Amino acid sequence: MSRLRFAAVGDNCVDRFQPPVGQSLIGGNAINVAVQLALLGHEAYYFGAVGRDAEGERTRHLLISKGVRVDYLQMLPGETAYTNIDITETGDRIFAFEEFGVCAGYIPSEADLTALIGMDHVHVGWIADGGLVRRRVAGAGTSVSQDISVNNDPVHLGVEGLRIAFGSAGEDRQKAEAMLQGYLANGAKLAVVTRGAEGSAACNGREYAETGITPVDVIDTTGAGDSFIAGFLHAHLSGDNLETSLASGRQCAARACGHFGGFPQVPQKLRGMV
Repeated sequence: MSRLRFAAVGDNCVDRFQPPVGQSLIGGNAINVAVQLALLGHEAYYFGAVGRDAEGERTRHLLISKGVRVDYLQMLPGETAYTNIDITETGDRIFAFEEFGVCAGYIPSEADLTALIGMDHVHVGWIADGGLVRRRVAGAGTSVSQDISVNNDPVHLGVEGLRIAFGSAGEDRQKAEAMLQGYLANGAKLAVVTRGAEGSAACNGREYAETGITPVDVIDTTGAGDSFIAGFLHAHLSGDNLETSLASGRQCAARACGHFGGFPQVPQKLRGMV
């Protein structure tokens, strides 16, 4: 497959898995996608903001170690975003607290937008930009995707102009079908929806494809959806058909379920833990 120039724009966070896991890992939709694309052999750039603190430096160094370009990473006064994650006795995740830190106010500069327009593909994660990146970059003719299911105010989400709109419907097939049709009706060229244990589906208005999941012993599902996005982009933008692209996404998601966090990394113990 050809090596493409990807950019992932938006959120980052420190995932703080509370006891009994007691681990701290770097994540966030945009960062997870960028890292997974780099691991798949592409030239991947991360556009976002971290604080001028220890966690910001940790994030920057980890991205570099995973092969992600940080030329456009902003390091701003303030705190790096973090999320406290509780794990129930049944293994379910509860996002107990989120602090968006400097990430909440991140907007790409004019120079950053020019750089984004020059990429082969731009993926937009969580970002409070009122749709600026999507409109400017897609409007210039650059291929853009966005995760419409991120926990964000609707004013920042939209599908018009997107080459690919990604969403998550849980295990509800009826909801997934409605999301597919809704994304296409509102201007996306291709809609891709994950359905939890029911697999995933994709439709461009002419073709429809679906696939099941890859069986795996699940350790943690954090970042599995982001990894699916990277796997799908890797295959689809290299010319594979919808079914093959969905299979690539599910394989990448399955690998992510085999460890804590959205991509392989050495965790840190939570501060204050023995």
